[in-house]
Amino acid sequence: MADQTSVTGHHAGADRRSSVERAAERLAASAATEAPHTATPHPAERIAGPIPGPAAPRDKTAEIEPAAPEYPPENGNGARRTRNRAKLDMEGLRASGMVTSYSDRTQIAEEFRLVKRPLLLKAFAAPPDTVENGNLIMVTSSKAGEGKTFCAVSLAMSIALERDLTVLLIDADVAKPDIPVVLGVEAHKGLVDLIADDDLDLSDVLIRTDLENLSILPAGRQHHLATELLASEKMDKFVCDIAQRYPDRVIIFDSPPVLMSSVPSVLALHVGQILFVVEADRTVHPSVESALGLISTCKNISLLLNKAPPMGNGNRFGTNYGYYR
Repeated sequence: MADQTSVTGHHAGADRRSSVERAAERLAASAATEAPHTATPHPAERIAGPIPGPAAPRDKTAEIEPAAPEYPPENGNGARRTRNRAKLDMEGLRASGMVTSYSDRTQIAEEFRLVKRPLLLKAFAAPPDTVENGNLIMVTSSKAGEGKTFCAVSLAMSIALERDLTVLLIDADVAKPDIPVVLGVEAHKGLVDLIADDDLDLSDVLIRTDLENLSILPAGRQHHLATELLASEKMDKFVCDIAQRYPDRVIIFDSPPVLMSSVPSVLALHVGQILFVVEADRTVHPSVESALGLISTCKNISLLLNKAPPMGNGNRFGTNYGYYR
């Protein structure tokens, strides 16, 4: 048995062809003897079908050309397509009391219907009442905790439910970016990266959501020169571009609190309107006055009294809205 095993092993090393191939050759030889003038197919062709011919030249153009983007362009003028897509946490938004795509006739939905209407009228006012960059709206407050992000998200959601408008919600609170957490989406690069990196395009950092009319621009990475970047010429060009490129778009900036960051005073130079959130029974008058003075370069500032208790029989809205002049 040892010798037989040894011989078998040697034979396997000398002839590595499979038994199928050897059988095919025997069949081919037999066929050649019976009909020597008949063209004999290749052995492998008899067993496995025709042998493919030489490979066609590779289309290098097809290799270089990128695949078609999965998502449609944001508009019809050939703009670059957005690469990122996210599903909003509607249940989380509803649990937090914010406006959602199915808020319908809830109290908060009705409140922000009232809040958005005068803002939209100014955003798209016809001459001679046109407001420069009126479709750029900054939402801010004097201090943290007054509900500015709550109001920014609810306002964006409410406007996104309009049939003829789209909304870009920009997280400009670069020190404490809350928008992705609130909406339940994952974000990495954003506004700061876009301004700091010349190789990035808006489509690289923009996130389109499953709410058709709403897109998000996250804050991006922390940067020690964030204020200087937002005050740069590139930021100015970016703002002008997004303000004019899409005539049906409202851009909402969720800004840091005015008395806690220098960013709002810079953004006030770019936007056409400001929604200033004041917490009822908490924010003191001197804080409001100081904050409004720092953003007074914007001539259209609206005050929103947030967390106000219901009035009278409780059927009145809890958010009061007014203008600062």
